[in-house]
Amino acid sequence: MINRIREIRRAKSLTLADLAAACEPPTTAQTIGRLETGTRTLSTKWMDRIGAALGVDPETLVRSEAQDRPRVIAELSHGEAAALPAPREALFPHELAQGSNSALMMVMEVTAAISEYRPGDLIWLRRIEASDAGRAINRDCLVPRAGGRFVFGRLIDTNGSLVGVLPVQSGQKQQVIDSPPWIGVTEMLVRRL
Repeated sequence: MINRIREIRRAKSLTLADLAAACEPPTTAQTIGRLETGTRTLSTKWMDRIGAALGVDPETLVRSEAQDRPRVIAELSHGEAAALPAPREALFPHELAQGSNSALMMVMEVTAAISEYRPGDLIWLRRIEASDAGRAINRDCLVPRAGGRFVFGRLIDTNGSLVGVLPVQSGQKQQVIDSPPWIGVTEMLVRRL
């Protein structure tokens, strides 16, 4: 089995110290480094702690050596592609979205060009409680309405139990939803080229 802690930690832009502090209970950056390199055994208890701190399923932290995976081989910055010193394993969107909050992830498929979204796009949304709507201001959100309908657009206002959403289609008026059961906040866009 191959340990994937380093790849997932880097994909989430966390340092060793960040991950160590996010563990419950907190640990040291040195311990995380030893677990990443395999100089310390990655037990199921450590997998649970680190998986929770990274917000991924603990099983995502390891993979079979026989399993071929896509590799990140270059970086693009300032208009120039540069080779990485050492290729690293690429993570799939569902691997970054899983974990203790995996039940809170949803995907919406785009079937027509609307605003910056294109047909075939998959919009990954993280489900939050409506009471946390303030965290989603100025983010594209999917908000359920009565009768199994939804509003998708920029969350622009909250006032008590009221949530104001500006649909992404141009020319649409703000929609106000009273007491939605949840809000899906856009987290990731997957687009085929």
